[in-house]
Amino acid sequence: MAQGTGSINSDYKDWEWSDSAGERARLLQSPSVETVPKNSESQGNGLGATSALGAVFIVVNAALGAGLLNFPAAFSMAGGVAAGIALQMCMLIFIIGGLVILAYCSQASNERTYQEVVWAVCGKVPGVLCEVAIAVYTFGTCIAFLIIIGDQEDKIIAALVKEPEEVGSSRWYTDRKFTISITAFLLILPLSIPKEIGFQKYASSLSVIGTWYVTAVIIIKYIWPDKELVPVEIPTSPSTWTAVFNAMPTICFGFQCHVSSVPVFNSMKQPEVKTWGAVVTAAMVIALFVYTGTGVCGFLTFGAGVEQDVLMSYPSNDIPVALARAFIILCVLTSYPILHFCGRAVLEGLWLRYTGVTVEEDVVRERRRRLLQTISWFLLTLLLALFIPDIGKVISVIGGLAACFIFVFPGLCLIQAKLSEIQETKAISWWAQVSYGVFMVTLGAFIFGQTTANAIFVDLTA
Repeated sequence: MAQGTGSINSDYKDWEWSDSAGERARLLQSPSVETVPKNSESQGNGLGATSALGAVFIVVNAALGAGLLNFPAAFSMAGGVAAGIALQMCMLIFIIGGLVILAYCSQASNERTYQEVVWAVCGKVPGVLCEVAIAVYTFGTCIAFLIIIGDQEDKIIAALVKEPEEVGSSRWYTDRKFTISITAFLLILPLSIPKEIGFQKYASSLSVIGTWYVTAVIIIKYIWPDKELVPVEIPTSPSTWTAVFNAMPTICFGFQCHVSSVPVFNSMKQPEVKTWGAVVTAAMVIALFVYTGTGVCGFLTFGAGVEQDVLMSYPSNDIPVALARAFIILCVLTSYPILHFCGRAVLEGLWLRYTGVTVEEDVVRERRRRLLQTISWFLLTLLLALFIPDIGKVISVIGGLAACFIFVFPGLCLIQAKLSEIQETKAISWWAQVSYGVFMVTLGAFIFGQTTANAIFVDLTA
């Protein structure tokens, strides 16, 4: 994409936004990413520390996560292996395109995080909507993490007490609500209170190992299945034409690494859009193989009877699967504080912007407000997780928001960036890029609207 000569929308500084508040609100840095402050050196100097190969690893790490547990169920909803793979391939074109657009707009606006790019390029209204969407998305993801902990602990406890899950759950100390609560209060809350998250690098490595191990177990269990694992029915076509769209939230949730992609791009030694295109293409292909392997093998192992969390479909006493459950619990325990930190940073940035208070003036009250925000966030997510036992219901909602980060906001940024260019005549490429942006916004809005409406309808009729 050629960079235009016009200036990007600059009403980003409305509402008394200050540089110090912006630095306080820098958020969603991908684990292991360290960027140079944007005011110290220009991006073109190549002072970042991350190589192209390192950037591939970080983007893969940002994309892969606990969302892969839902992919076999997504393949079942889509109508089988062919439909699931075709849907992923079609969406991958726009997923990669959105990542490239964000890098282009980051370079044009000289901003270094996702929400700052949206603010600078699109203006204050889309900027606020973006920050609110990030806060809601991270909040919903934290709920999903707690549900995943409950799912895995149910199976692990059932294996330890050597009784069926329904028998063991009658004891108060094996009750799902008790185990989730005690785990959350003892492990997650203490990790969520600190002002900074210093263990991100270790959590990233753990998450990568865990997701790869889970994928390997699911593939091996399909190749060498246990005798009792017999699929109920293996659909070869979707039940209705709208059923295909119900798989989109899972795919969006799984491949959503766009919010953390901007800091990754700016951390590269040579932050160039062309190089970044190769980086994200390689990263998304790797993620595609992981998700496809998990989705196909998990779906073919259990067919239409696969659970929303695929690990719940396996027996409790299966040792390799039990180790996979332990890995997932450890990944989630370290990922929840990071997601909470990101959401809290958004709320902090919004608060500082609306009040017009600088960081220096707000140091005394920051600790008290951080404790209040953390405890409120923690208790609300825990309460909702205790009464929403199905991870699929949460992913159907936050997957719609992920579509906004993948399609809507990058599309808006591309449209505004091209409209800001000063050209006497509009070339065909200019019209093509604007049309592409309009299509992305339309597609993202459709996915968000359809999945959100479907989630509400299912809940009302359940």
